[in-house]
Amino acid sequence: MRDAHATLRQVFGFDGFLPHQEPVIQAVLDGRNVLAVLPTGAGKSLTYQLPAVCRGGLTVVISPLKALMRDQVAQMQAIGVRAAGIHSGNSQEVNREAEAALYRGDLTLLYLSPEKATKDFMARRLAEARPGLLVIDEAHCISEWGHDFRPEYMMLGDLRTQLGNIQCIALTATADAATRASIAERLFDGNAEQIVASFDRPNLKLAMTPKNDPTRQITRFVQGFPSQSGIVYCGRRARTEELAEGLRKAGIDAEAYHAGLDDGTRNAAQDRFQTEDGVVIVATNAFGMGIDKPDVRFVAHADLPSSIEAWYQEIGRAGRDGLPAETLTLYGLQDISFRRQQINAGEAHGDHKRVENQKLDAIVGLCEAPTCRRQTLLAYFNETSAPCGHCDLCLGDAPLEEASVEAQKVLSAIWRSGQRYGAKHIIDILRGTVTDRIMERGHDQLRTFGVGADLSVQAWTTLILQMAAAHLIAPDIANYGVLRILERGDDVMRGREPFHRRKPTLVAGKGKKPKAPPPELADLDQDLYENLRKLRTALAKEGDVPAYVVFPDRTLQEMAARQPLTLGQMGELHGIGEKKLERYGSAFLDVISEWVESTV
Repeated sequence: MRDAHATLRQVFGFDGFLPHQEPVIQAVLDGRNVLAVLPTGAGKSLTYQLPAVCRGGLTVVISPLKALMRDQVAQMQAIGVRAAGIHSGNSQEVNREAEAALYRGDLTLLYLSPEKATKDFMARRLAEARPGLLVIDEAHCISEWGHDFRPEYMMLGDLRTQLGNIQCIALTATADAATRASIAERLFDGNAEQIVASFDRPNLKLAMTPKNDPTRQITRFVQGFPSQSGIVYCGRRARTEELAEGLRKAGIDAEAYHAGLDDGTRNAAQDRFQTEDGVVIVATNAFGMGIDKPDVRFVAHADLPSSIEAWYQEIGRAGRDGLPAETLTLYGLQDISFRRQQINAGEAHGDHKRVENQKLDAIVGLCEAPTCRRQTLLAYFNETSAPCGHCDLCLGDAPLEEASVEAQKVLSAIWRSGQRYGAKHIIDILRGTVTDRIMERGHDQLRTFGVGADLSVQAWTTLILQMAAAHLIAPDIANYGVLRILERGDDVMRGREPFHRRKPTLVAGKGKKPKAPPPELADLDQDLYENLRKLRTALAKEGDVPAYVVFPDRTLQEMAARQPLTLGQMGELHGIGEKKLERYGSAFLDVISEWVESTV
């Protein structure tokens, strides 16, 4: 690891590792197979790029998106690492040059799509090149239980066998226990070291609010980030174009992106987002996986996502540079109904639909959570935390009301029916609904039968979701969503602890303007920072690379705050290695020197 630390500074320009990077890198350097689950923004790419540089030889990276491969190659070449990609997004000339470099043994990193890598001729060529490491990025795609399953990923286990069962590292940002087990079985025959990092992203502010006037709500939120990059997700293709047009009318530089657009339009929108500052992409979930843009300052959802995993990966595209970023998610009853119809009308088998419906319930529970969003989110991934202090609920945006009696009715119905039923049956008991199942089990004779007839199905559903979010009860997803009473729920049921719920929110009402001040550094001179950004944009266009490949926002902000006047001083800044200092250092020093002279 001593060599790794030296390479980290000299080649990549970083003084230290992010949390959870070092154990993964240590495992790779030790030759172990690894399944690593690291949250978006945790620096997954470095966990194989640094070992590839340290060890030499060839590392093959399987990646699902052409844009991701192109950007990763550009980043590596910018710091002097021999990297290439072979995929359909390249010209024939570029692919031929990459294949020639592979044949010559002149590559450190080779990026391939799963479709290209599993072709017989490419598998043979790779076997001849004798790579030392196989990297599977976005590894959740290999599991049908993952939120973005791709059938072609299932062939990668065979590819590893063809390459002589070489060392392999699988990386993903989101994978629950079932998905991790599936990945481990298909890639490693169940034998791999698993490193699962915390899912906490403390630099993200989490906010969720019911829909009122979605276009107005999203517009006001985005206006809080002038000249900043961001992503707005929509559930339907047509909605992306409508909302992008609405944002443009409000003076916001917005582009629509969805799978129904032609390749040229879609690629142009993505290129603008990657290479220019201040562009907002309004997209379906077709956009984003693998997008490696560190300075996204916000992610908004105009419609409710399908699961916490999908939502978490999408909001994780904000603030990857570690600086403050914000999220806003809008939701409504129609969203829930639409998502439910999508699941039930699909072609998946019954068990899969059941799990997807329970995952939808979980994200609705997060939306309706009575207390800290971060606590509820981390509990979903089996983590605990103190209240974050800066989500919308911690900041007091959601008034609470006493609901101990209603919660006790729910808990009593669960207890008296033997903790063997899901939410629908429990609500039937509470509302006194006579069904065949109720009569067969004699639940019409329970003391709780009909005690909640005064509340609607939706009201009880919302309360149960809030109780799950507050850790009073938990649905057993592996057992058909059966509701179990947790320790805190037992305390509430027996009157040892009160329960407060949020006032009903899944109704039409007046929305509040989200608080969205742009992030700033205390000692940063904004005029100098803007001048540095302009230079970065010009250099990025000249080199046909994304702006952050020149320098990320954090580096420019440190320049504006510390104002280095020599190459030595500049080389001490975050993200500036030897190659980037040599390539760009003098140009940025000129801007800083000129600004300093003008202010004397």
